[in-house]
Amino acid sequence: MTKTFDATSTTDQVLDGIDLSGKRILVTGVSAGLGVETARILAAHGARVVGTARDLAKAESAIQGVRADARGEGGLELIELDLASLASVRRCADRLLERGERFDVVIANAGVMACPFGLTEDGFETQFGTNHLGHFVLVNRIASLIKDGGRLVNLSSAGHRFADVDLDDPNFEHTPYSEFVGYGRSKTANILFAVEFDRRHKHRGVRATAVHPGGIRTELGRHIYPDEASFQRRVDEVNEENRAAGKAPFVLKSVPQGAATSVWAAAVADANDVGAQYCEDCHVGELVTDPNLGAVSEGVRPYALDAERAKALWVKSEAMVGERF
Repeated sequence: MTKTFDATSTTDQVLDGIDLSGKRILVTGVSAGLGVETARILAAHGARVVGTARDLAKAESAIQGVRADARGEGGLELIELDLASLASVRRCADRLLERGERFDVVIANAGVMACPFGLTEDGFETQFGTNHLGHFVLVNRIASLIKDGGRLVNLSSAGHRFADVDLDDPNFEHTPYSEFVGYGRSKTANILFAVEFDRRHKHRGVRATAVHPGGIRTELGRHIYPDEASFQRRVDEVNEENRAAGKAPFVLKSVPQGAATSVWAAAVADANDVGAQYCEDCHVGELVTDPNLGAVSEGVRPYALDAERAKALWVKSEAMVGERF
């Protein structure tokens, strides 16, 4: 009987009884939070994990527990990657291609959230450039390394509801900047990228999906919630809005609960169920069109799964990075 999981499921529960020996998995952003936990549980079940980090010293300190929990052939090696620099992205991809070792799964986990306006090394708005374009170039450059039957898992967010992508003004050159609009655009882009990557690669059994980990207190939110008090105030505001809308209280997830959907989509769910889909709480999210959804909501907006929008974003992204895939 197939096991079912929910918002409270942890990574240990999701991978209980699953042997990942012989699997090789790339996880971006393993210096903190979800990335570290994702790498830990995969290595603990025998997978060989390649983890990327911008700051290798920070990552080396953060992954001591990953190596301690590794079992059998499982383990973790680090490779430098700064997603806000296409030169760094291309160096990382070139190193992986030179080695020629194949991946069963790529988990595009790294990202930034609701940061002040800024530009990447290449002149892209920070969130769109880091969360989307950096991964767009990395994943496409190493696509040949993903084994037939493999998977791509893009970390998105319920924050995609804040905004669709803006293909006319992706860098806010003509639009007033908003931290959450920028975040929403980038998280919508993560979903659309999965949709189009899935279309282009499913002929060889490679499926792509996007996942929302849930609300978790990690360093990702450091720009908007610098301390515990400010974070708790926001949680209280959300719950007041939810009460007014007749919704259940917002419940924070632990890091192992937050990483559960990533590993579920990567190694447990049926590939045909999650391909070109948006997943949350270890299940495929429902399409939601009701605008009155409260401050925190479930499901996925139609624009984020629009196949034509996904194709258009792909073309725009190629133009921005100066590379065709």
